[in-house]
Amino acid sequence: MKAVQKDCWYFVVLIFLPFLEASVQQKEVDVVRLEEGMVLDCSCPWDGKLTMVSWTKVPDKNSMAVFHPELGVSFSHPYWERIEFLRNTPMDGSISLRNVTHQDIGQYHCSVQTFPQGPWTRDIQVEDLDEPPEEDNSTEPPPTEETIADTQLVAEESTNMTVRCHHRHNGTVYQVIFERMLLGQPWGIIGVCKKVEGGLVGEDYSDRGSVDCTDSLDVSLHLTDVAQEDSGFYRCTFNTDVGVRTTTVQLTVAAPAGGFSLTLYMMYIYIGAGAAGLILLTAIVILAMRHRKKRKRTEYRVKLHPSNRQAAQNTRKNKNYPIYANLQTTRRPRDKRTSVL
Repeated sequence: MKAVQKDCWYFVVLIFLPFLEASVQQKEVDVVRLEEGMVLDCSCPWDGKLTMVSWTKVPDKNSMAVFHPELGVSFSHPYWERIEFLRNTPMDGSISLRNVTHQDIGQYHCSVQTFPQGPWTRDIQVEDLDEPPEEDNSTEPPPTEETIADTQLVAEESTNMTVRCHHRHNGTVYQVIFERMLLGQPWGIIGVCKKVEGGLVGEDYSDRGSVDCTDSLDVSLHLTDVAQEDSGFYRCTFNTDVGVRTTTVQLTVAAPAGGFSLTLYMMYIYIGAGAAGLILLTAIVILAMRHRKKRKRTEYRVKLHPSNRQAAQNTRKNKNYPIYANLQTTRRPRDKRTSVL
């Protein structure tokens, strides 16, 4: 009996050992000096198959870099051409950063997805150990990033519009990220197009219109009934075999000139035509009902009048019974010659 209990305890420990080890790794926070080309180590200690690595910065928790053995790598805009996955071992998810600034100070979270043991995580704190930056006590908002558009589009309000991103760079494209930055808002992903195992995969996250992908990975956004809140910048990030390329489009939604809108004008025409048709149909029905009532009223009056009633009764009697009359006939006189014998 004791041997059976001992085996059960061993089995429970083997099941929860990976989770216990992962939880210990999450509590450890390594400190790394802020410097050019700094390395954030994220090497999984056990053997297995690495399926994906993702890096996020706390507390934003926005994805900054993702690695997939088959689909490749993907970087967010602030870390383009700044992050490199080292891949020194098959289970290594470490990265190096270049062009570092004091904005890179903070805590980073690494998550390594493995098979068959599951996820393994690690937290790293980046600090400036040499000289801390001067504190900025000003209440002014931080300067915004200046966005330069490659193409400018102007659309009239309440019309339809298509925003297209064409790939005008050399190289083979394997992924396109479609982003949108409206006035006073940060960049947000509205669509992703990529090639997976020779096929085209499209992901649409837009709440305004629909994102369309072509076989050449040219992306377009179809907007219906354009409004003022659609004004802003639209950016396409092309991940190619020669690097990352971008195309930015600025959309400006203008109010109708002189307050005239073709869409509203046509809508008013349709509403007026529908109302006129309904009024005409109602008039026809009313006239038909009045004519029918008038005819019934005339028939009813004819039936109630005494003379008309007697004439109608006589007519019915004449039709149902034959009429007899006594007619006087005159005899023809005989010829005298024939009467004397």
